[in-house]
Amino acid sequence: MGNVFHAESFSHSLNLSGHEQEAFRRQAEECRNALFGNKVFVRGVVEIANFCRENCGYCAMRRDNRGLNRYRLSVDDIYEELMAGLPECLTDLNLQAGEDPIAVREIAVPLLHRLKGSRLGLSVCLGTLRHEDYATLREAGADYYVLKVETGNAAHYRDVAAPGTLEERLAAIRHLAASGWKVSSGFILGLPGQTNEILKETIGLLEALPLVGCSVSPFIPGEDTRFPKHPAASLETTLNAVAGLRLLSPRRIIPAVSAMNLAGEGGYARALRAGANLATVNLTPESARPDYQIYRRDRAIMTGKRILQEIEKAGCEPSSVGLCDWLCARERGGSPV
Repeated sequence: MGNVFHAESFSHSLNLSGHEQEAFRRQAEECRNALFGNKVFVRGVVEIANFCRENCGYCAMRRDNRGLNRYRLSVDDIYEELMAGLPECLTDLNLQAGEDPIAVREIAVPLLHRLKGSRLGLSVCLGTLRHEDYATLREAGADYYVLKVETGNAAHYRDVAAPGTLEERLAAIRHLAASGWKVSSGFILGLPGQTNEILKETIGLLEALPLVGCSVSPFIPGEDTRFPKHPAASLETTLNAVAGLRLLSPRRIIPAVSAMNLAGEGGYARALRAGANLATVNLTPESARPDYQIYRRDRAIMTGKRILQEIEKAGCEPSSVGLCDWLCARERGGSPV
């Protein structure tokens, strides 16, 4: 299936409402079903550390937030808790942290080695690292890397103090893809300073990158960020963006993100109905969850039970095949399901 949508139309589609909006999202759902069926990949996430060397204006884990209780989890504790009982619906596990090379070296790498060979596909979201760090993570067992750009305009990227520079971020994405990683990226809708032109530039950039996945997250103002009074992104606009991403790049993995439930009631299941096909169960120990403060402390925690309920509400089913197994089967020309 080729593209059925164009980047130039993306910003226009965000403003659809009423019957046009319903038809647009239904088209995206049908597009998803044509390629993936009604299957939703279910991934677990463990937020292994909240130290961060970056100072992103929109994130409460930024290094200048001195009021945040910092932590790094124990490898033994994480492994024992995971092995004590993973939800049966999980096919994949993602290790996530702030930009913290210590956590990469002392937690992510040894934990991946322990999990390598398990039934789980292994992914990481650990920021921009040295090339040798990517290679070490790959050797340890991970093969899917999440590295978001948040905005595709270099000046805007600098204004919101996103990590490093946009040029460095893009170079990292291209290096990862060229090195054999499956790479997913994404952007924040409603980010302070975002204009229609910046949004068009961001979407065009994401479409051109060598990605297997792409996300859209609604901007959620956090009290410990630079933008505590900036309005949150509209849920309806965000759901239109999910549908737009599906129609723009039909074959990509598109997650429903927990922030959609902060943006509005029922956001998660509605994102799945708008064409998303990845759900994430939070497996971070309860004691650490309040301190993994990307947005604000009142997080939308998605448990295994809640995820299954949202998938059912959306008329979908959990996939029995993991992310990379599905993607590799597709590359070989076989049947991924």
